[in-house]
Amino acid sequence: MLEKLAGIEQRFADLEAEMAQSGEDYQRVAELARERSSIEPIVVAYREYKALSEQHEEAISLSESDDPEIRQLAEAEIVALEEQLTALEASLKSFLLPTDPRDDRNVFMEIRAGAGGDEATIFAADLFRMYSRYAENRGWDTEILSQNETGVGGFREIIFQVTGKGAFSRLKHESGVHRVQRVPVTESQGRIHTSTATVAVLAEADEVEIKIPEKDIRMDVFRSAGAGGQSVQKNATAVRLTHIPSGIVAQCQDERSQLQNRMRAMKILRARLYEIALREKQEKEDEDRRAQVGTGDRSEKIRTYNYPQSRVTDHRLNLSSHNLPTVMDGDLDYFIDEIATREEAERLQAVED
Repeated sequence: MLEKLAGIEQRFADLEAEMAQSGEDYQRVAELARERSSIEPIVVAYREYKALSEQHEEAISLSESDDPEIRQLAEAEIVALEEQLTALEASLKSFLLPTDPRDDRNVFMEIRAGAGGDEATIFAADLFRMYSRYAENRGWDTEILSQNETGVGGFREIIFQVTGKGAFSRLKHESGVHRVQRVPVTESQGRIHTSTATVAVLAEADEVEIKIPEKDIRMDVFRSAGAGGQSVQKNATAVRLTHIPSGIVAQCQDERSQLQNRMRAMKILRARLYEIALREKQEKEDEDRRAQVGTGDRSEKIRTYNYPQSRVTDHRLNLSSHNLPTVMDGDLDYFIDEIATREEAERLQAVED
C-alpha cells in the first residue's frame, strides 16, 4: 500500500511541475489541474500519515528513556498516535479503492416485460414506479424517453433517464431479471402466477468518450404508437437508430419532433456502446472481483417480489425484506446499501492483498 501511495505522491509532484511549464496552454493546464485535484486528498492524507509515523518512531525511542516521567509521557503518546495511524490507514485504503468512472453519472434505465403476458407488463410498470419514487426521494429527476404501453396499464418496454449526482453508483446493481409472484388482477381463480421483467442500467456517456461516425448509423423514422398499437401522431417523428458495426438499436418516440427524438436516441445508443466498451475492459481486468457480487447481466435473476408473503428477496445477497409495500414505494436502500457495503469490503481486501 505504501508503495502505491508513494507513487501517487510522485505523480502529484510531476503534475505540479508540468503545470508550471505548460505556460499559456490553458487546455493542457486544465487537464493537469483536474488530475491534480483528484489525487490531492490522497496526497494530503499520505503526508499526514508519514508525519505521524515519524512521531510514532520518536515516541518509541523516548519510551526507552531512563527518565520515568519521559517514558510515561512517551507511552501515552504512542497509544494516541497508534489510534490516529489506524484511522488514517483505513482512510488511505479507502482512497486506494478502484473506482468506477461512471459512478457520478446520470443513467438510462430500460425496463422490459418478460415472461407472464399482461401481468409481466403490469409488473414492468410497477418497477418503473418503484424507481421513479426512489429517484424522487433522493431529489433526482426522472424523464421518460420511450415507452410501449399496453391496454392494461402496463409497459412492454419503457426507457427513462434518471438525472442526479451519484445516480449510477446507487442504481448500477439493479440490472438483471426481476421476478414477481402474486395473483394477477386478471386471474379469476385466485392462483399465484410468476412473471418477470428485465432491468438494464446504462451510464450516460458523452461524445468525447464514444465517437460514432455518421456512416456507422442507419436512421429509420416511423409514426409513434400508443397503447394497443394506436397511432398517436400522423407525422413520422419516431426515430430508430441502428449502429451498423454492432447491430445495436436505440429508438425514441416520445418527443414531438424528429430531431429531438434522434438526439435522445443517440444518447441511448452512446450509453449502450459505452457500457459494452467498459464491460469488455472490466472482463479482462476484473473478472474475479465482479463475480463476487454478481455480474448484473440481464439474464441473472437478482430479486423476487412475493406479494402473498409481503417479502422481497435479493438472491445475490441472500437477503429479504418483509415490507414489500415500502420497497415498491421506492425504499430500496436496504438492498442497495448492503450490496455497496459488500462490494467495498471486497475491494478493500484487494487493496490489502
